[in-house]
Amino acid sequence: MQTISSIDIKYGIFRKRVSSSVTTKLIMVVAMACLTGLLAQVRILLPFTPIPITGQVLAVLMSGILLGRWWGGASMALYAVAGIAGLPWFAGFSSGFGATGGYILGFIPAALFLGHFVDNYVESRRFLSLMGLMLVATLIYYIPGAIWLSLWLKSAGLATSFADAIRMGVVPFVALDLLKAFAAGFFAFAIVPKQDYSS
Repeated sequence: MQTISSIDIKYGIFRKRVSSSVTTKLIMVVAMACLTGLLAQVRILLPFTPIPITGQVLAVLMSGILLGRWWGGASMALYAVAGIAGLPWFAGFSSGFGATGGYILGFIPAALFLGHFVDNYVESRRFLSLMGLMLVATLIYYIPGAIWLSLWLKSAGLATSFADAIRMGVVPFVALDLLKAFAAGFFAFAIVPKQDYSS
């Protein structure tokens, strides 16, 4: 009697994602963008920075894993563009290009980066590789986030140096974002098949 292993199930799910129709992929893009917006409402305000702690990073890190490079990136692009255009699904049911705009734009290349490696390189699906990829993806959205925050703080008359932006927009979040990256890495390792599904 033939049994279906968890490996077979994982392979089937990811293979189906690759071969699904454009309509299905667009639905998944919208669903992941909505999940990101939902998790953005899980937030903790800090008195010394305009950047809140949110849950959206988990959705960002998983978008590339679950949807692949282009569709994962598309989900984050939809999240960013719709929010900047006025859809109130950024943290605190806000919209527009505020202090967090650089981070939100940085979510797009972070998802593209993760999706590219996980879809194209089987060795990147090993535990340590996934953890490393999650950390690099975190750095990817920190960079535009800190640059934009520096410009935003200067325009608001709240700070004058890039070091202030690092102090307010990166340092307070490193420890928690490392935990989020490890959580996403554990989850990704559990669900991603360790053989090729992309062809």
